[in-house]
Amino acid sequence: MKKVLLLAICLSFMIAAVNAQQMQPDHAKKPLESPVQGRPINLNRSAPDYQFTRNPTVLLESYYDYMIGSYGGIPIRNIPLDEGGYFLSFHGKRTPGGSRRTFYAHLSADGNVSNINEISQVTNHEGYPALGVDPVSGKPLYAWHANVDADAELEVQFTSDAFMFGLSGLFNEIQTIMDGPMDVLIDGVVASSNNAFIWPTIQIGPSPVAGMRRAYVSARNNVSHTISTDPSENVLIAYADFNGPMIEGGVDLEWSYTSIPELDEWNHAQGDFRRPNFSLITDDLGNVYYIGYHIFRAAGDAKLTEPEMDVFVCPNYGEGTWTRVSDYDRVPTWNPNGQPDGTGYFVGDDGPYPDEDLYWGIINSAHSNAVATGNGKIIFPAFFAVMSTASTYYPDFHTVKAMIYDPATQQFSRREIYPQQNPEDDYNQVYTPWDTQAPWGEAEYSEASDGQFYLDKETIWPFPHWDSALHGDSMMFHCGYLRLSEPNEDGMMVAVWQDALRSQLYNKYPDSYPELAEFSDTPEVYIAVSRDSGMHWSEPIVLNKVDTPEFAGLKPMWVYPADKVISTGVSPEGVPYGKIGLMFYDDYTWGAHAVDPPAHSVNDGGAVMFAELQINFGTSNEDGTAPQITKVLNQNYPNPFNPETTISFDMPANGTAKLDIYNVKGQLVKSLFDGVASSGRTSLVWDSTDNGGQAVTSGIYFYRLSTANHRETRKMMLMK
Repeated sequence: MKKVLLLAICLSFMIAAVNAQQMQPDHAKKPLESPVQGRPINLNRSAPDYQFTRNPTVLLESYYDYMIGSYGGIPIRNIPLDEGGYFLSFHGKRTPGGSRRTFYAHLSADGNVSNINEISQVTNHEGYPALGVDPVSGKPLYAWHANVDADAELEVQFTSDAFMFGLSGLFNEIQTIMDGPMDVLIDGVVASSNNAFIWPTIQIGPSPVAGMRRAYVSARNNVSHTISTDPSENVLIAYADFNGPMIEGGVDLEWSYTSIPELDEWNHAQGDFRRPNFSLITDDLGNVYYIGYHIFRAAGDAKLTEPEMDVFVCPNYGEGTWTRVSDYDRVPTWNPNGQPDGTGYFVGDDGPYPDEDLYWGIINSAHSNAVATGNGKIIFPAFFAVMSTASTYYPDFHTVKAMIYDPATQQFSRREIYPQQNPEDDYNQVYTPWDTQAPWGEAEYSEASDGQFYLDKETIWPFPHWDSALHGDSMMFHCGYLRLSEPNEDGMMVAVWQDALRSQLYNKYPDSYPELAEFSDTPEVYIAVSRDSGMHWSEPIVLNKVDTPEFAGLKPMWVYPADKVISTGVSPEGVPYGKIGLMFYDDYTWGAHAVDPPAHSVNDGGAVMFAELQINFGTSNEDGTAPQITKVLNQNYPNPFNPETTISFDMPANGTAKLDIYNVKGQLVKSLFDGVASSGRTSLVWDSTDNGGQAVTSGIYFYRLSTANHRETRKMMLMK
């Protein structure tokens, strides 16, 4: 009997340990049902044309069906060499009862599999792998978490692939770079000693050391010390300098560490509660950003508010002091009547909310990545929903937006990705689903089957499953994710998420939507595109097994775009095209078995898959015309160069302009232009000298153009 009891206790600890590796939801905001069902947005809009350049292809049969890649990173990356192709990283199980392992895959430029296997040779329970690719040598770097020692806490491990002569899988010795349990210090004093930093992401940026790049591996704390023990994941960031020859030679990287003191304090708070939801990003000048939003709950019953959009900034390649810039995520809205002569649609405990108590705010966006644009801005995508000051929100009113931070002005702004506000709407601050046509500021109503008129509201459901009750009413947390690709050299990028509204409408209201029966078990992939670094977005491409022949029979989940769109040319009419790789999981039985409580009782697995699309980037979201390309600064020529190179920029109108050259330490080397530039192209020659007339050394340099309303940076290499 004692042996059975002991076995049961041990098994319970094992299950708890496995579940602890998934991020845990919080309940700071209470979801409320909408009184009347919404109607789906018309999908027959002007989405970009596309074609598959690689049909969905199975990479691995896997029996792990939740969030197959990094929580906050991009696990599929282009190989920046002439031969092209992709590196991918994911976790999976080869058998239902096997260990979860981290895998790598190497695909050739035509999408064929060159190599795929586990990264490590030791069978261990591993997960949430992160991937970075050196932009110079094209060599991949990997990080993941696992328990590799005798204690219970997890470790973060790191390795790199020598990747020579087109051969992948030449892995260097695995380093343990974060060894749990770890201390957290506050004001120089050990505040706790049981911390486990896991769920890694990788970013690669410039290094202050000539000829090097700097790899940053961030990991979030799985242990919280708040008075309520609710999750509050402070971050630890490891960084190390490297270059291609070091990776080829198998040199162990030397790691240094930084943390954000304010987040350490949040993790140990015994009063007000804050939970960070952030993503790591770097820029070309050596700044490190940790950007996103936090959830705030005042101690006791206090009804306090504070700005919840944040960016923590560390200059000097992660070696400087962290500072925070914040702003309110709240966008005011109004409470329409539920019926033309009725009272407010949004109702709280004390009756309809007054207008001043309602706003659009960020929610369910803990699994987003951030990107840096070519014009110096940082973008973090997020879901916004209608919320109240009583800490409630309405899931039927989600929208997809981009939160943009401009380091030059230290200000936040927002861009709507989907749905988008009518440009003629002069009343609402953002898209408002019950006020989509003139006259603006008046709610819209439609007649129901009972002959009564009710609020007519458009609805989306930007989650890959229809049922919010899954996983202990936490589906929207576990399955809420958005991914952005980085803008490429032509400003092209994509935003990727999923939607299950048509499935939800049929499953919840089968009598009202019999025509949607074929969508009953159909998660859909949404891809919006931008050709101006995220300033304007197209209507989304929609992929699903009903309407997309290439997706027939598939249930796509956990969709990740590649890190960049590959420009493929311009049509004779001047329309730009680009292709984007996608990694996703075909879920044989819809819903995650790996999350406790599971969506279904039998683990019958699925398949990790790859596909590639070529997309027409000439479609705009506004008036059917192509949006203005905001790229102003051109790539220097020749590049690499010695000793002279020409730098040009194109001004849309006469105006002030400043063109400066910086070294990899962010130090000003040369002011090449500072004055009024005429409309059109301005070309300048740099002769490799600094402001004092002295010749500079070989290496990477950055040139930045600043105008009245635009800033853009590019990279060049001097080779003597």
